[in-house]
Formats: sequence, structure tokens, C-alpha cells
Amino acid sequence: MLKNSYQSEVLEAGCDEAGRGPLAGPLFAAAVILPPDFFHPLLDDSKRMSEKNRDLLREIIQREAVAWAVEEVSPERIDRINILNASFEGMSLAAARLDPAPELLLVDGNRFRSSLAIRAVCVVGGDGLYANIAAASVLAKTWRDEKMRLLAARWPHYGWERNKGYPTRFHREAIARHGLTPWHRRTFCHCDPLLL
Repeated sequence: MLKNSYQSEVLEAGCDEAGRGPLAGPLFAAAVILPPDFFHPLLDDSKRMSEKNRDLLREIIQREAVAWAVEEVSPERIDRINILNASFEGMSLAAARLDPAPELLLVDGNRFRSSLAIRAVCVVGGDGLYANIAAASVLAKTWRDEKMRLLAARWPHYGWERNKGYPTRFHREAIARHGLTPWHRRTFCHCDPLLL
């Protein structure tokens, strides 16, 4: 069962991102402040939830959260500053938009850098431990999946509605046949699938 928060002395936001590993598409990051008594039995690390349950929880989180924000970081920005810095930037931008402003960020992962004057605590596997991080993971994942479905309609050869831009064999073979789109990350490996 998820804990509601890391501490209860100050206002706390959970932060997470989705889309660090794909070859194509933006990264999405989210920050969420939940009510102290928030509970939903389906809420979990978004990777362990079905798409149907993620979509259901997205609506509930966006309706019931004290505050929430989602940020998109473009492939061009990812290529410019690298994927790790893009995830830090996305979470920082999302957290900066929260109103009321949190006094503590609970971040999924083992490190975090930000120019925000807000204390941050990193928790490895935090999206499976804390409800506010899990909520952020659900928002980041569902917003990103929605974006990739929209992009798939414009660039149908890559199967993004299914693989969401991740390096599946189908996606790599499509790159070999059709080349790169403006949504592919140029600094990620687009190797010939036959050489893998």
C-alpha cells in the first residue's frame, strides 16, 4: 500500500517523468500535490497499471489533486541538454507551476538537480512507494502516450500508437526503411536493426 507522503510538516509534491528511453517523441514530466487523505486502490507505479486504469486515474488525479502540472520537453531540447538533464528540467518546470507552491519535492530516482529554491528528496522506486510520486507517474505517462498516439496519426510507419517511440524491432526496422522524423531524438542510437 502506498504511503501518502514522505513527511507531513510541509506541503509536498511528488515528481516523476515518462519517456527517458524512447528513440522518438518528447519527454513528459509531472508534479502533483495530493490531499493528505487521498486514496485510490488502483493507484500504483504507472508501469504496473493497465492503460485503462491509468486513464481512469488521470481523470481522478486531475480532479482531486490540490495542484498538478505537466511539462513536455521536446526531442530537440533532449538532444541539446541530454536526457538526464531534460528529465530534471521537465520536473523542475512542472513543480514551478504548482499553486500553492510546495516546500518539498519528492522525486522518483537517485538524483535530481534544479534551480528551484525548494528542498528535494530522491527515492529510488518512489513511484511504487509514495502516492504523490505514483500520481505524477500516471500523469506523465498518460500525457505522453496521448501525444504519441497523435504523432502516430501523422507518421504512421513507426507504430508509435503501440510502441510509444520505444526501440522495438518494428520501430528500428521502420527507421531503416523510412528514415528519421522530426520527432526522433538525433543523439539516440538508430542502429540498423539487422546488426542488433
